[in-house]
Amino acid sequence: MIETENKTGQESLEAIDEIQEPQFELEDSNAPFRGGARDDSQAKWYVVHTYSGHENKVKINIEKIVENRGMKDLILEIVVPTEDRVEIKNGQRKVKTKKMFPGYVIIKMIVTNESWYLVRNTQGVTGFVGHGSEPIPLTNEEVRRMGIEKVYIDLDIDVGDTIKVINGPFESFMGIVEEISMEKQTLRVKISMFGRDTPVELGFGQVDKI
Repeated sequence: MIETENKTGQESLEAIDEIQEPQFELEDSNAPFRGGARDDSQAKWYVVHTYSGHENKVKINIEKIVENRGMKDLILEIVVPTEDRVEIKNGQRKVKTKKMFPGYVIIKMIVTNESWYLVRNTQGVTGFVGHGSEPIPLTNEEVRRMGIEKVYIDLDIDVGDTIKVINGPFESFMGIVEEISMEKQTLRVKISMFGRDTPVELGFGQVDKI
């Protein structure tokens, strides 16, 4: 659901100048936080579009504002998804960490007028991914594929099945399942690398059954 095409700087500045705070029709359970505990199950993951290269700055800025305003019950977690990529140079294996979605930050939050306004007006943010001013939350499947939160997965897979790795340093590799741990939500998989079979441990969220 993430669009990879960025706005131009001028378009983004114009959009910020014209911003108006939306008036969400909130039930009592979603009213702006005024103290006391809030049920974390109401929170969902949302995608926020930023200027390219400003992802970490946006994360830090929002975290500071949340801390200063005591809004930890509305904005629970902010993530700039990264992944390790294996590169082979001069016969040496190197692992480099790269942003999975340049220009985007993922936020677990309860959307109210107050929390929306805080995020939307943070320096470096150009908007939420959604329809107009209404953010659209990620589905559980999208959260699983992005690896931003551990989600219990009922994976229909057996020893001997073929899988494809969908994220992490072994992304796009194929493998054969050798062991399954339902409790740990992990698989032991035999992957063919550099002409030989290599056993690796992967989380359920890192694979798709072929």
